Amino acid sequence: MNKTLFRSLIFIGCLALAPYGAAQTVDAGRGELPLTVPAGYSADDPAPLVVLLHGYGSSGSGQDAYMQFSTLADDYGYLFIAPDGNQEAGGRNNRFWNASEACCNFFGSTEDDAVYIMSIVSQIKERYSIDNDRVYLVGHSNGGFMSYHIAQRYPDTVAAIASLAGAEAGDARPAPDHPVHVLQIHGTEDGTIAYSGDEIQGNTYPGAVETVERWAVYNGCQVEGAEVAQLDLERQLPGYDTRVVRYDEGCRPGGSSELWTIDGGSHIPAISDSFSENVVEWLFAHPKVRVSAANAAD
Repeated sequence: MNKTLFRSLIFIGCLALAPYGAAQTVDAGRGELPLTVPAGYSADDPAPLVVLLHGYGSSGSGQDAYMQFSTLADDYGYLFIAPDGNQEAGGRNNRFWNASEACCNFFGSTEDDAVYIMSIVSQIKERYSIDNDRVYLVGHSNGGFMSYHIAQRYPDTVAAIASLAGAEAGDARPAPDHPVHVLQIHGTEDGTIAYSGDEIQGNTYPGAVETVERWAVYNGCQVEGAEVAQLDLERQLPGYDTRVVRYDEGCRPGGSSELWTIDGGSHIPAISDSFSENVVEWLFAHPKVRVSAANAAD
């Protein structure tokens, strides 16, 4: 084989490997975002997608530095992205998501962040083989509010969401057309987004229990949760600090609701080494369930 042909074959081989071995980016109109593609990715095997939404004043990279979801992508085989919200037009120019009246559009932005985030998902789906039944959102605080907002608007796309210290919208809304599994994680001593609910600048938000029970109703579940386990999610609290209450009786296929209460937990808990793994495993246990119109009518 001559040297020119050999070099050409090597070059072509590198191009073929580049989408999975090199750093990847996605740009849905607000600049390039790093996309984590797991080492074992294959177009022949559709992979889950995990989208992490940061809290008010943070960023995608800052949120991932705290929760470390990108470091788990290889082990669990999911694609991962952590986008940035827009910066405020005033104040400290904090990044935020326009999620609900309470949190956290404080300067009257008209940006539709739900459309932006869904455009990121669509762009990733165009370039990679994504399992349509395993698209997941994880959000902290303002990102948790945003996760609920997207689940309400795009229930056919989102299989499940996990919210840390976020909340539902202020008022109950009609049930989404499709069920979505929801997980609320909340500390009882959260001084920013109160466990029992409160208001921000005159706009109310529900507490953790009301949030998950509201979604239990949306998902057709019985509003009688059962405590099923205890977890260690906060490394500075002794022992098993978290109570798991599950609402999964009588639900429509593909829907359930769950609350992990961190007794003594704060708004930004010192999360344990197993926190993010617990969340990922919960997400993976809750894929979208597609029900035909005929079966749904039975």
